Amino acid sequence: MASKDGAVIVLMGVCGAGKTTIGRRLEKEMQYKYLDADDFHSELNKEKMRMGIPLTDEDRIPWLEALRDVINEYLDNKKGLILGCSALKNQYREMLRSGYPAYKWGTYASPVNFILLDAPAEVLSVRVNARAAEGKHYMPASLLQSQLDLLKIDDCEGILKVDATLTPEAIVNTILNKLQFQGCFRHNCIEFH
Repeated sequence: MASKDGAVIVLMGVCGAGKTTIGRRLEKEMQYKYLDADDFHSELNKEKMRMGIPLTDEDRIPWLEALRDVINEYLDNKKGLILGCSALKNQYREMLRSGYPAYKWGTYASPVNFILLDAPAEVLSVRVNARAAEGKHYMPASLLQSQLDLLKIDDCEGILKVDATLTPEAIVNTILNKLQFQGCFRHNCIEFH
């Protein structure tokens, strides 16, 4: 299933949604490269989050620009990419879509496709608290609500929503079997939304 034309899947959602777990599994299934957007945050951003301070749009812009440039590189080199990224607001997703140089803002016609890993706040809270207790992430559970407050999805964006309370295997199978993505990624073409 390796991409010959270059396509990008952004696994999006708030902390604890399962972006890394699902991204790594999809990487193996699809032979796309998985990158975690958290690795692109500045040390200052990471420190703010460690201290429980929500990031501002100003904090996020350089991070989103770096991610946009990575997306552009993968598309330019005709390589498939799976990016785990919160992508909470439309303007953030637009920045990522613009990694495709011909993208016209507001059209949603881009080889950058978004999949929302969706779960209730209670489930996310349990996951984030468990992860923090294990020392596996710098982001405290106290920031979960600020992310939930920022998450805004418009149906016209064509974002695929997947139930993130399912098992990782079921989530991956759901993503691979969804018709709107199956033809695109299994047959190495680009689907525009």
